[in-house]
Order: sequence, then structure tokens, then C-alpha cells
Amino acid sequence: MNKIRISAVKYANTYPFIYGLTESGFEKRVILETDHPADCAEKLISGRVDIGLIPVAALPHLKEYYIISDYCIGANGDVRTVMLLSNCPFEEIETIYLDYRSRSSVILSKVLAKNSWKKEFRWINTSEGFDFKNIGLNEAVVLIGDQCFEYENSYRYKIDLAREWKEFSGLPFVFACWTANKKLDDGFIEEFDKALQFGVKNIDAVVEKFGKTGTITGNVLKRYLTENIDYDFNNEKKKGLKLFLELMSKL
Repeated sequence: MNKIRISAVKYANTYPFIYGLTESGFEKRVILETDHPADCAEKLISGRVDIGLIPVAALPHLKEYYIISDYCIGANGDVRTVMLLSNCPFEEIETIYLDYRSRSSVILSKVLAKNSWKKEFRWINTSEGFDFKNIGLNEAVVLIGDQCFEYENSYRYKIDLAREWKEFSGLPFVFACWTANKKLDDGFIEEFDKALQFGVKNIDAVVEKFGKTGTITGNVLKRYLTENIDYDFNNEKKKGLKLFLELMSKL
């Protein structure tokens, strides 16, 4: 029998999941890969993997999908790693460059522009190699991932998009969820979820393992994983996801 292939996000917010899958031994039962969020989605859509931790904006692009876990990448306020950054006040922004590594964050910025900010922008997609630090005075960037910790001090103004969503909707935001592109065995799903739980419930061990490398380290990493990222895919997050998908469909 072929092993189940899994694509997970390669950012710090996924460290607890990676820890759980590897330290529980579950990784031996599957083929585990790490990718940028947009690549996770593309692999799941094209069938190159069976499970992906995919940006929720990619869900409508799947012929069929099954959200298979009680855990997600979510936030109930400031997330720190999905930002709108600029060198001018918000009201002076005319052009926004969109991070090529995520779909959900790009769509979130457009949903907020239409429904909350009531403002139109010139949207420009980026690709690998784009210089996010070198932008014009009336321009901004939507930036995701660990790079936000690295780059945010290079800008004069910053807006946390998860906080903006919370203030607009009153609901938490789900950035990515564990999704399968086919029906999987219930026993496999249960063991998979237990492995994820093992990581989420052992943040100190996660920080010990991953907290000496990467952009986010030590106590800053611990605060990020416990105060900014909210992993429980609970009813409030499901409501937030439902609303986001509805607003996305109307763009």
C-alpha cells in the first residue's frame, strides 16, 4: 500500500505540528514534505499529495475536500505574521504588493479592503525574488510568515491583518487547515489528529527543539506560538471560516 503524502507549511507556526508528527513516530507511516503555503495548496489541488495544511482560500479550487483535523493555523487577534507594511499612513496607500507565498492572506487583504476599509487599491502580484523592502512612498506590501519578524522594523507603519479581521467580523480567522483531497480511513485520521495534538500540547518541547534556529527564536517563539497562533479549530473559527469563504466568493 502506498504511503499517504502530506505537505505541511514550512513556517514557525507549524513547528508544533511538525514536532507532533515526528516525535510521535507518525511520520514513519507517511511521506512528509514542507512547503510555502501556496505550494501546499498547489500540490493538494494537483493530487501530488493526499493531505495539505493549505491556505483556506484554496479550498474552493479543490474538486472535493475534507477538513480532517481539530487543529488549524488560526488567530484570535494579532497574529504577527500576516501584515500590511508601508512607509506612509494607511490613507495614503495607493498600491499593494501581494506576497506570492500565500493565498489566504492575499484574499483576506482584498476582503478587508472591500468590506471593512471601503477602499480601492492597485493590487500587484509578486513572485520569487521580489524585493519586499524596496517599495515606493504610496505603496505597501502584504507580507506573511517568519519574514514579518525580520522585516517589520524596516517599515514605518504596520497593520496586523488578523487583528483587522477580528475587529471587522468579531470572529477569529483561520489561515490554513488540514485538508484531504479524498476520503481517508477514519482510523488513520484519528491517529493523525493525535499526533498533531501531541505537538500542540507540548509547546515548551517544541521551542526547545526549534527555538535555536530560524528567524523567530527562544522566548519570542514561545510567545508567538502561545499568544498569537491559536490552533484549535473550534466552532468560532468555523464561523469565521464560513464568513470568509462567503465574502471571498463575492469579490
